[in-house]
Amino acid sequence: MLIGDVARRSGVSARMLRHYDSLGLLRPTGRTEAGYREYSGEDIRRIFHIESLRSLGLSLREVGRALDDPGFTPSELVDDLVRRTRERIAGETELLTRLLRIGAAEPAGWEDVLQIVALLQGLGSESAGKRQRAALSSAEEVPVPVEALVEAVLSETDPNVAGALRWALARSGEGGLALLAEGLGSPAADVRQRAVQSIAEIPDGEATALLRGALTNPDIVVRRGAALALGARGVPDAIPALIDMIVEGSNDVDAADTLSALASDPALEDQIATGLVDRLTHGPTESSTRRRLAQALADIPGSTTSRALTALSHDEDRAVALTATYVLGLRGEHP
Repeated sequence: MLIGDVARRSGVSARMLRHYDSLGLLRPTGRTEAGYREYSGEDIRRIFHIESLRSLGLSLREVGRALDDPGFTPSELVDDLVRRTRERIAGETELLTRLLRIGAAEPAGWEDVLQIVALLQGLGSESAGKRQRAALSSAEEVPVPVEALVEAVLSETDPNVAGALRWALARSGEGGLALLAEGLGSPAADVRQRAVQSIAEIPDGEATALLRGALTNPDIVVRRGAALALGARGVPDAIPALIDMIVEGSNDVDAADTLSALASDPALEDQIATGLVDRLTHGPTESSTRRRLAQALADIPGSTTSRALTALSHDEDRAVALTATYVLGLRGEHP
């Protein structure tokens, strides 16, 4: 069979067949009297073997070894192909992600594209200073795509950079909230914590709704972060969780301060006081816990608090009684 017929039947161009011949990869069995290459049935089978191996990503040199070296074992080469393919896929995926983010930013021209690329490279830098500068510069005319900000903030370990990223994310609006919500369900505890911290700095209704949902998160750190953020927004749903924090002695000072701010709303002062008194009456009996609860009552106005402190000033636990007496003095009241 002449080279033209082989090319038509195999789908391999005559030029490529000649290249195979020059490499010694596929030499035709014979030649015609006119000197034209003539391929046998065995040659045709070898062509299909070559093309099959090339389809796996083998180079022509590797194809030659696979077909001609009797001692060749494919397992090592296949493992290497797997590794190379994974690296290529990872590289292509990274490129695709970058392109999608650039497209999402809707650049007006190539100058915008170059600025976005520079910002993305800055966010991925090994230098904390460069990452921070990239986060701060995202507030300029060409912002960093919100997906890149979320990815960066959920993985950032440097507290200064993380603060800059949360600021940038808050300025970008609520576009990243869906991704941050996914972060709340991450299997990694540090990612969940970064997610709730980031949501807490986004001042809109959707963020508040996410924080309300986070009050029932299985992760206690997420619940506490959500409670503090909601309390700062004046949301009464946070009150039980804030009281729990005082009982548990975790961020109890912050929790007490947040309850005090909430109690500036007359509609909430009695609810807060009643919650604290209930835990004093029916909660843990440890002296340290009861002192924290008594101290938390200090900045809660209203008669419910005054009655509770007066009763506590005669508590059989001397430390609790002294705390209550001291708090009453601060309030200008007497037991």
